[in-house]
Amino acid sequence: MFRIGFGYDAHRLVNGRPLVIGGVNIPCEFGLEGHSDADVLIHSLMDAILGALGKGDIGMHFPDNDPAFKGIDSTLLLKRVMELAGREGYAINNTDNTIVAQRPKLAPHMQNMRDRLSRFLEVPPDRINIKATTTEGMGFCGRGEGIAAYSVVSLVKKETK
Repeated sequence: MFRIGFGYDAHRLVNGRPLVIGGVNIPCEFGLEGHSDADVLIHSLMDAILGALGKGDIGMHFPDNDPAFKGIDSTLLLKRVMELAGREGYAINNTDNTIVAQRPKLAPHMQNMRDRLSRFLEVPPDRINIKATTTEGMGFCGRGEGIAAYSVVSLVKKETK
């Protein structure tokens, strides 16, 4: 048995914050605004996993008005979502993700993101696809106001012994 989920997230770009995408710190003069570390890729991925499980969204599980999540590393939240998936009897089959950003260039960081996420998703990096695109100057991402991410995940029922 398998399930498919879709996730989306977007955050505003601001000065004075680190830029963290896919659990990787990316050298940049700006970062993403948010209650947590605002890792747009991990947030999108968590929403996809929760959607596949039929368990709502990250706002339900990690509300942005809860001080416990202020500034939290999103990989810690991803770990909790993966624990939930495990309790429900599911594991990641594969995931496909697209980051929408006019800048910075993300290609040099993609493999590092895949390697980092593979540890939390408990799958080999070749089951994690990450792409980046621009919007050629259109919309909030194209104007450099924010970064967005889209994720699709396929979950499979774990085999029981």
